[in-house]
Amino acid sequence: MTYVTSSHETSRATQLGLSNLSRFIYRYPLVVIGSAMLVLLIGLALMAPIYAGDPVTMDPFKRLEQPSSEMWLGSDNLGRDVFARTFFGARISLMVGLLATTCAAVSGLVIGITAGNSRKFDNIAMRIMDGLMSIPTILLAIALIALTGPGIGILIIAIAIPEIPAVSRLVRSVVLSVRERPYVEAAICGGARLPKILWRHILPSTIPALAVQCAAVCASAILTEASLSFLGVGVPPEIPSWGNMIASSRLYLAISPMTVFAPGIILAFTVLTVNLLGDGLRDFFDPRAKRRR
Repeated sequence: MTYVTSSHETSRATQLGLSNLSRFIYRYPLVVIGSAMLVLLIGLALMAPIYAGDPVTMDPFKRLEQPSSEMWLGSDNLGRDVFARTFFGARISLMVGLLATTCAAVSGLVIGITAGNSRKFDNIAMRIMDGLMSIPTILLAIALIALTGPGIGILIIAIAIPEIPAVSRLVRSVVLSVRERPYVEAAICGGARLPKILWRHILPSTIPALAVQCAAVCASAILTEASLSFLGVGVPPEIPSWGNMIASSRLYLAISPMTVFAPGIILAFTVLTVNLLGDGLRDFFDPRAKRRR
């Protein structure tokens, strides 16, 4: 008898879980689609050594070949496999985009929370942020790379720094709004210390806006990395990247169009994926959208 009851409860819990999952997919399709596409891209990038082949070996006898069973997307002007370089390039672009987004998010979160709670720091930090925002992102990144030399580490820092002002200003505006709410004032009157107030009341309120902003920053970072690599100041030419693939093959577009179209299409697909996820997160965290549903 106990076994029957247990099986019935398990089946009911399974049905409830499937019902909740289907309801979530119906309400927030962009979150599901964007997440699934992003996981697929990351999985393909991580498993590239297993299925993609060799992205660096040159074969002068196979220059600018058309797609075939051996090279699915043909070869570039140096005889390298375009298919392998495209999916190995995804590793660089996704790594740079995600790490630059993480650096910008953490730095902007710290600066924004501190500025929202300290008037003196606010006046200094926001003027610095204004100065950074007045400089075009590409020019600031090129200047930083020119001072230190090319490399993946400095590329991540050069892309993250121009994104910090937008994140810090967003977090600061949320902090200024939240700290005036009654439950925060009640916590202050109750004798709660500032670190506890920040951790329990203010920081959780910044997460929804920060998550949506991170999606926009990630898409921008991926495009910036491709632009810098296209200009020759991103990752070294021997490392596969969508930007330097397009740059090195642009003169051969008429002869072998896939050398440009393959990295260009996957770059557009990646940015579209991140933007879809950002739109889905905005709907998920928006209380007005939840009431409409």
